[in-house]
Amino acid sequence: MSEDLKHDRRHFLSTAAFAISAAGLGLTGSSTFAEETSVIRVSGIDAITQINAGVLNIGYAESGPVDATPVILLHGWPYDIHSFDEVIPLLSVKGYRTITPYLRGYGSTRFLSDATIRNGQQSALALDVIALMDALQIKKAIIAGFDWGARTADIVAALWPERCIGIVSVSGYLIGNQAAGKVPLPPASELQWWYQYYFATERGRVGYDQYRRDFAKLIWQIASPKWNFDNATFNRTAASFENPDHVSIVIHNYRWRLGLAEGESKYDGYEKRLADAPVITIPAITMEGDANGAPHPPEGAYAKKFSGKYAHRLITGGIGHNLPQEAPKAFSDAIIEVDNYSKS
Repeated sequence: MSEDLKHDRRHFLSTAAFAISAAGLGLTGSSTFAEETSVIRVSGIDAITQINAGVLNIGYAESGPVDATPVILLHGWPYDIHSFDEVIPLLSVKGYRTITPYLRGYGSTRFLSDATIRNGQQSALALDVIALMDALQIKKAIIAGFDWGARTADIVAALWPERCIGIVSVSGYLIGNQAAGKVPLPPASELQWWYQYYFATERGRVGYDQYRRDFAKLIWQIASPKWNFDNATFNRTAASFENPDHVSIVIHNYRWRLGLAEGESKYDGYEKRLADAPVITIPAITMEGDANGAPHPPEGAYAKKFSGKYAHRLITGGIGHNLPQEAPKAFSDAIIEVDNYSKS
């Protein structure tokens, strides 16, 4: 390894094979959000870096050579960047550059202005990724994620294919629209979305604010019924929910889906295009765990939405919704595979 890489702030402190202690990934310190770029030291990670991008000052972890193929790893709700704790070193040892941002409303990511609407609609989150890529001067990247992160990856691939090398999307094609959100589902399917309806009420907003950790732990247990995570693993992620905008973003996201909250007019053009369920033309791999307890479509319902080189991977062994954290090697292998698709 070169001296430049040893001292580059953008990769993990490492021993052989870039081994990372998962127990040491808790965020410490605070950032100065008025600055364009700042660094927060984190135990076990060289740094969490803050950078102004679009309407946000985004906190992100970075690993690997700055001139390597970039991979942007996107978490969902109620999770955070620690879903990729074991994915990152697996990609780093293969020579990839990983960028793992806290989404708006999580961790150290903050809005630059108090006047900005705390908007959780799908196109806003996708534009956050484009803004981060622009701020980091990344022309193209592999985009990979699950839950909100998978939806965001799908949208970036659909609207900005020229910015994508390929995507890995857990649970497949998740692009939605408000019209579809108003269509009733069979009762058993509606039951799976109980929290969406809870969030539609003021009681739900107050309840989530008051019990956000208990709520998140319940979702983890339901969504990944065979994942025996410990308290340290949960608490490491739950610290991200203390973000001052977290509740507002989560509540707006789910209310917007049902048409109960307005989006911003500046995103109308993007949402109109997304409402047509655009086909994703770039190389793609979709994934599913065999024990995913969260609402998710079957692979047959979305396979035709991917017109480029495409594969689907069912990961067995009791793998739930948080696939990157429960099956990190399978997830990292899919990223490497989709990268190879782009070269064939």
